[in-house]
Amino acid sequence: MLNSEIFIVDDDYDMREALSAIFRKEGYRTAAFADGRSFVRLARGQAPACVLLDLCMPGMSGLEVLKDLDARNYPAPILMISAQEDVLNVVQAMRNGAFDYIEKRLDADAIVTRVVDAVESWKQLRERVESPAPLSPAIRGYYQLTRREREVLAQIAAASSNKETARNLGISPRTVEIHRGRIMHKLGAKNSVDLMRIVMNSGTRRQEAAERPSAPAP
Repeated sequence: MLNSEIFIVDDDYDMREALSAIFRKEGYRTAAFADGRSFVRLARGQAPACVLLDLCMPGMSGLEVLKDLDARNYPAPILMISAQEDVLNVVQAMRNGAFDYIEKRLDADAIVTRVVDAVESWKQLRERVESPAPLSPAIRGYYQLTRREREVLAQIAAASSNKETARNLGISPRTVEIHRGRIMHKLGAKNSVDLMRIVMNSGTRRQEAAERPSAPAP
């Protein structure tokens, strides 16, 4: 089980203090960092329950931190936080491994809810490494996928990273990213968590159908 510590990375002192107070009140321990580099130094050897990472910081920006840490393979969800409402920044953050994107204008309850949901979703995804969801034609949009896209989706369902998927299928990580994007579009997934929910729900529906008693013959 993931621990109960949250890392808060923000150059704004008042924001660090406010977020720290919010989560301490909810029973979490917190560690605050005023810049990206000091966070990266510690983060390489220690994983919290979740990371709240500011997008715009002097020196090392939030996007640079995501790239430096290889956020997709970091052992905890990293949630980007920002006062800006910029679709391009959201896309870049998600492409570089951010688990979610939170606007600072949200109230305390909304931020806590998003973080708690992210921690729980991350935990469920990690647990599925031991029992990956089987692919099923019941997945919405399954028959729109090419053979290679189904192979990539099977790797995603097994919680393989882009690098692991590329190695397992003998293709480049960039090609995996392209396939992932097409899969998400065809299946109507908003993000990686939503994609896993689609796969998991299809597996549940298939199991329920298998366990449902057959109607008696006339």
